Amino acid sequence: MNDNKKNNLFSWINSKIIKKNKIDLNKHQIEDKINTKDFKKLDSKKDVKMNFFFKLKESLKKTKKFFDNGINRIFSLKHIDEALFEKLEETMILSDIGVNTTDKIIQGLINDADRKALKNPKEVYFLLKKRMHLILKKVEKPLLISNEIPFVILVVGVNGTGKTTTALKLAKKYKLDGKSVMLAAADTFRAAAIEQLQILGERYDIPVIAQVSGADPAAVAFDALKSAISKKIDVLIVDTAGRLHNKQHLLEELKKITRVIKKLNTSAPHEIILVIDACNGQNTIKQTEMFHKSLNLTGLIITKLDGTAKGGVIFALSDQFSIPIRYVGTGEKSTDLITFNSSDFINSIFHHIK
Repeated sequence: MNDNKKNNLFSWINSKIIKKNKIDLNKHQIEDKINTKDFKKLDSKKDVKMNFFFKLKESLKKTKKFFDNGINRIFSLKHIDEALFEKLEETMILSDIGVNTTDKIIQGLINDADRKALKNPKEVYFLLKKRMHLILKKVEKPLLISNEIPFVILVVGVNGTGKTTTALKLAKKYKLDGKSVMLAAADTFRAAAIEQLQILGERYDIPVIAQVSGADPAAVAFDALKSAISKKIDVLIVDTAGRLHNKQHLLEELKKITRVIKKLNTSAPHEIILVIDACNGQNTIKQTEMFHKSLNLTGLIITKLDGTAKGGVIFALSDQFSIPIRYVGTGEKSTDLITFNSSDFINSIFHHIK
């Protein structure tokens, strides 16, 4: 923070008498392990939801360790003073929450604390948790498959984010929900991607429309949609090639796919999902900006949360773009694609203190 901002942010502190109140933030619920065998046996929706929550907690351990352990140390301080907020700012930025979003959270936090005349660091801790939850709550919008037949989902993203794997997970998920599903192998630059879709499509009895490696991706998407229409398929998922967000000609290829799809259905694609690798941290901000500018994204899927301590980037993405987060990826299994829930995410990275 610059000096002027600090003076504005912390001027309220000097006018108050702070009571010493050392609190213990080490009390927390024991982490529950996931038993995948038990998961297969679950019958009730409540049990499934609880299991998903524990899977999310497991996947966010690295983020929780880095973020919440640092937060705990900060709020074990005796005073609500400038040092507390400066340490909080540093921890949040290092957690990949981003400078702008961090600044906004801290500004609001101080205003709240000032208005409520808080003197207890524990109370400020809960205000922080509440503010961060509000950021995620506005993007908690599950993907609803409309009555459009077929409902067309275009899956896009940079190289290595897990688009093809995610497309397969989506296909299996919707099939388990009782819908007929078709996949389009429009990642024609990688023969391995086509083969992967075809092999797993056959395994799960999901038809895959593909052409030879190097074919026009737009032509593949067109043929797939034409086939899906004739067969009255409920959901068509189009897997596209990974492309660098700063290569405009590659983004133009994606625009071509959407134009060609609209020749058969003017309302399609009905969902354009950007798959984001959480391990990329703040690099995902620029990626999202460029893809959103070119394609007007309707949803995000954040993958590989189980392999990074940079899960805090989800706050920056939510704050800056307000694009609905449809799912989060917590592992490699098809059941590891979880509908995003803001309360579950917050409770997975914050300790429960009494």
